[in-house]
Amino acid sequence: MDIRAAEISKVIRDQIASFGTEAQVSEVGTVLSVGDGIARIHGLDNVQAGEMIAFPGGIQGMALNLEADNVGAVIFGNDSAIKEGDTVRRTGTIVDVPVGRGLLGRVVDGLGNPIDGKGPIESTERRRVEVKAPGIIPRKSVHEPVQTGLKALDALVPVGRGQRELIIGDRQTGKSAVALDTFINQRKANAGDDESQKLYCIYVAIGQKRSTVAQIVRALEENGAMEYSIVVAATASEPAPLQFLAPYTGCTMGEYFRDNGMHAVIVYDDLSKQAVAYRQMSLLLRRPPGREAYPGDVFYLHSRLLERAAKLNEANGSGSLTALPIIETQAGDVSAYIPTNVISITDGQIFLET
Repeated sequence: MDIRAAEISKVIRDQIASFGTEAQVSEVGTVLSVGDGIARIHGLDNVQAGEMIAFPGGIQGMALNLEADNVGAVIFGNDSAIKEGDTVRRTGTIVDVPVGRGLLGRVVDGLGNPIDGKGPIESTERRRVEVKAPGIIPRKSVHEPVQTGLKALDALVPVGRGQRELIIGDRQTGKSAVALDTFINQRKANAGDDESQKLYCIYVAIGQKRSTVAQIVRALEENGAMEYSIVVAATASEPAPLQFLAPYTGCTMGEYFRDNGMHAVIVYDDLSKQAVAYRQMSLLLRRPPGREAYPGDVFYLHSRLLERAAKLNEANGSGSLTALPIIETQAGDVSAYIPTNVISITDGQIFLET
């Protein structure tokens, strides 16, 4: 065997030259138990509330309960591939989603990933889904109308840009139809060049059938409204954490337009199902139940979302975000827990009954 000292020394020199001194540090934890979209994790001592966690197989989760000896995390995806003993790691980032004009005409899931088969989202900017609502000083009185296209609404209960107007009623009373008509009615304004007249539309579907979401997207496309609209879909088959997150995702996308001097309207269809998804998550995380088994902070769940709809003053770009939350009542009972909560948060109500 012929051993050449020059070759060996060259190999050693190359190895030394390519040796990296930087250490790869990532805080890891171990899955203690998993089930129903909830994982209990040991470790992750420095994890933040709301931080994204990476599970094996590319599945993501979010830390919600920070307890003395473990972390309660919700899983955004199928938890059947995750098992006890799996290693999870911190990502160091709070949940964020893509924002911008590149989302117009697209259908995305609760994390902002495209689900319409039209390729990746053309967006360079990302924003956190949970941000504080604008304070008192940046706001301005509502003075511009949102033309819904329904004469009864525009004449009797006009909606202003920056307002929060609740659409409430039993099932099959036309709540989604009111929202859809509002979107389609913006076609003429959005066809022009006057940015102050344009109204970009965001539709958030929470816990609905996939066929219903497909029907809404088709209606928007057929009426030429999809080109200025974004659809965020967390359907009934999605895990509860995605149904909980979808309204905040849609709101963040709407805030991009508001903060850049443009106008947007967002429809949450519907917040009753988001509250049910949040109740499911909270009970599985062993949080104490309150009235109707909802957790104690279910009011804050909706108030922090709807307070982000605002009309900004000239110093902040004069943009606006209008919210049209939808609540489904049972047998016309508006005195139930969630309806009364959202009625007290919003500026007015459109009550529908047959």
